[in-house]
Amino acid sequence: MGISKIRKRDGITVKFRSRKIEHAIEKAMFAVGMDNEELLEKLTEKVIAKLNMNPADYIPSVEEIQDAVETVLISEGHARIAKAYILYRQKRAEIRKLKQNLLGRIDDSKLNVNGLLIAKSRYLLKDKEGNIIETPKGMFRRVAKAVAKAEIPYNKPKEFIEQLEEEFFESLTSLELVPSGRILANAGTKNSMLYSSFVIPIEDNMKSIFRALYDKALIQRLGGGTGFSFSRLRPKGRRLTSTTSIASGPIAFIKLFDHASDLTLQVGNRKSANMGSLCIEHPDIIEFVTMKERKEVSNFNISVEITDEFMDAVKNQANYKLRDPQTGEVVDEMDANNIFHLLVTMAWKTGDPGVLFIDRINESNPLPSLGKIETTDPCGDQLLLPYDAGSLAALNLSRFVRNKKIKWKHLEGITKLAVRFLDNVVDISKFPVKKNEEMVKNTRRIGLGVLGFADMLYKLGIPYDTEKAIETAEKVMKFISSVVLETSKELAEEKSVFPLWQQSIYNGKIKLRNCSLLAIAPSGSRSILVDTSPGIEPNFALGYVRKVMGSIEILQVNKVLETVLKELGLYSEDLIREIIAKGSLQHIKEIPESVKKLFVTAHEIGPEWHIKMQAAFQKYVDNAISKTINFPKSAAIEDIKKTFLLAYELGCRGVTVYRHGSLQEEVISFGS
Repeated sequence: MGISKIRKRDGITVKFRSRKIEHAIEKAMFAVGMDNEELLEKLTEKVIAKLNMNPADYIPSVEEIQDAVETVLISEGHARIAKAYILYRQKRAEIRKLKQNLLGRIDDSKLNVNGLLIAKSRYLLKDKEGNIIETPKGMFRRVAKAVAKAEIPYNKPKEFIEQLEEEFFESLTSLELVPSGRILANAGTKNSMLYSSFVIPIEDNMKSIFRALYDKALIQRLGGGTGFSFSRLRPKGRRLTSTTSIASGPIAFIKLFDHASDLTLQVGNRKSANMGSLCIEHPDIIEFVTMKERKEVSNFNISVEITDEFMDAVKNQANYKLRDPQTGEVVDEMDANNIFHLLVTMAWKTGDPGVLFIDRINESNPLPSLGKIETTDPCGDQLLLPYDAGSLAALNLSRFVRNKKIKWKHLEGITKLAVRFLDNVVDISKFPVKKNEEMVKNTRRIGLGVLGFADMLYKLGIPYDTEKAIETAEKVMKFISSVVLETSKELAEEKSVFPLWQQSIYNGKIKLRNCSLLAIAPSGSRSILVDTSPGIEPNFALGYVRKVMGSIEILQVNKVLETVLKELGLYSEDLIREIIAKGSLQHIKEIPESVKKLFVTAHEIGPEWHIKMQAAFQKYVDNAISKTINFPKSAAIEDIKKTFLLAYELGCRGVTVYRHGSLQEEVISFGS
């Protein structure tokens, strides 16, 4: 029969998986510059054979298995691989000890120290006194169990649900499927709101405005982010018909909503996230565009809803019309290029506003019979109808590469599993606002995205700023899109279409379980959790230093770069410190040019490549993409303008830019 179970460090017995031995030996081989699949297979078989020499009912410990690996490597004459394995084992032991001290218990997950700190602060369950009461693996088990139980109302056999739970658990613990923070924190708890992104409508009356403010507070108290279009509100100074007073205008109410966010305490002390947008045709557009320069709001991303008509006026050096938001009547005309230049200048100065190409967004509206999409969630990736919401998860693309090849079959399997996972989340999530729940259950919108794309390119040996990278982006996203679509079709046959299907653009064409399927969120915290690059962004930096427990210094370097440096015999602590200090490889003499070209960071990539990459993914994403186009501090206003125009030309649905140093306080910084 052979070995079938192993005993983990915490005493729990689990199923034996030979691929974990293979993976450990492979890492040791890579560390000494060896890539030999035949030898890898042979050594793995030798280790398993040695373990199988024990009695049939014997259950070895993890340490005993690692001892067996060392013995086989040495006895087979591979001293260099054995040394690399021993050093790796020693390093892992040190990290486990540090993680145990940070958590107060054994942590047997794949999270590194930074990932554990993110999990500890945001996702792991705590008791009433604030003490951590679960491990990361416990968190993943809690999530897997809760989401698998969504199959019970569909009369699925117990065996099916148990197997599904194991598949969910395996995809989570392997860090291949990374759900949103709300799912990680809340699935399987009393606070089971599992949605991250909401859009709340605002009509031009006090009841609607303050209802939206109340709904916002309920959602944000539970960790959700909210998006609002203020475009329906009458302009400042307009006389009200019901009283003798005059209208405050949309900017006054944005400031009110912003102040309310300061008063809303979110779970984990997270800052409330908001999107506020205004139509380019609104008479108060100048005051809106310049509000960030006046520092009037601090809890809002702001975006301008830009129409095709406006973009045509910009191209043709023409005027465009300002309209009364209540009647649609033309109230004034303005030079489109003057407004566009003002918008671009403010983005150059403050990073805001971003732009939403609102007509293009509505071309992909799956339910136009319900109305127009007016705005997005706080990060711009979910194109939501009023009261709609998005359930999010991401495929960690960096985990689907081996020997510089994409593991397409494995990617397909995890993608199919992810669609079922997110569809189940629709059924088990609770909502603080009834109208959100009704809309969500009727549309069954999901947003499967990706993260780790830049690290995938590193592993494939493809520089981000090349046509080969753009081709890879299209190939990967086209593949994922086709698998997701097919899976939603299969779920529609298995469980029925989404309730508003007959009112959707799919009626008579294709039966789907979900009205919308794909969205690429920024995934900043989640990328740290699983130690990879965020979304489809290039890496901001290749390494940094972090101090934990007061004085223990952790040198964090990109995992792929670390492997390459070891293969080249260049890895050293001094070199890593130099990379961290300089924030780049470009001026480090001992780094080969080929490595410098591959490991480029966000600020070393021209803005046109950022836009091309966003456009490449957008071709196969039915929602939108959260992506920031990075500029150096020296960038000119004209550079920003060209980027906005290129984004529109290439089919993007929105664009956000950031010029390095344009904000006094930055979330992330690197050495100068």
